Amino acid sequence: MKIALGSAQFGLSYGIANIGGKVGLTEALNIRDVALANNIDTLDTAVAYGNSEDALGSIGVDDFRVVTKLPSIPENIPDIHGWVHAEIKASLKRLKKKSLYGLLMHDPRSLFGKNAHEIVGALEALKETGIVRKIGVSVYNPADLEGISRIMSLDLVQAPLNVVDRRLITSGWLEKLSNSDVEVHTRSSFLQGLLLLSRDKIPKKLERWSALWDFWHCEHIKRDLNPVKECLSFVMSFSQVDRVIVGVETASQLQEIITLVNSTNISTDWSPMACDDEDLINPSNWDIK
Repeated sequence: MKIALGSAQFGLSYGIANIGGKVGLTEALNIRDVALANNIDTLDTAVAYGNSEDALGSIGVDDFRVVTKLPSIPENIPDIHGWVHAEIKASLKRLKKKSLYGLLMHDPRSLFGKNAHEIVGALEALKETGIVRKIGVSVYNPADLEGISRIMSLDLVQAPLNVVDRRLITSGWLEKLSNSDVEVHTRSSFLQGLLLLSRDKIPKKLERWSALWDFWHCEHIKRDLNPVKECLSFVMSFSQVDRVIVGVETASQLQEIITLVNSTNISTDWSPMACDDEDLINPSNWDIK
């Protein structure tokens, strides 16, 4: 299954369309069971996702390939190797795992600083010992991969991709990564839930892109389309994408996604939705209270 399970909702109230808040342990267990029953084998988490790692450890994730992310590395740490190894040791304890499938830099800006060599060395050391199988980065802008790829050898890259934000494709990096045998995981298929909101629920601060929302919603009404399916069909249509990370609040949501993914795809041209404006495609710039 190309779908990977994101767990930010297990530790935080995450996403603009989130109405249920943080997922409780009982529902997290139900979500895990649905994932296992449908051959979803990859889980995505991060130290920065609240108590997500603790929640995953509590429900049991032995049957999954787990990818986690290091938090931002503080400046002026005297022992980078020691710090990185301590963070991973703590993550493994919370997850109740002996090893990780993937370890990503959550904030790869550290790789452009004075400690870059030590950071890369620490990551590679974890890989050599078998504690981590693949190392890489999580980026907001695929353009950053140009500099990062000169500093470290990447096994795994996570980046946003959706009908609005197509930088991973237009930059050429999706093809470059695939040609270099780098595993690609995409996130933000729903643009943090924005693409799943009804037209009248689009925040006023995002109305400057009203033409996009009008087109998106009119096409769905006119053609009786399902927005979840359209979002996922777009991302999953790219063979170079290895996993598409989705976060859910309930087991029924995950089951719906799986059913939609397994159904016949509708060929829809969403090219008018493409946008390069980072005020929109980077949710950290939305400033929505």
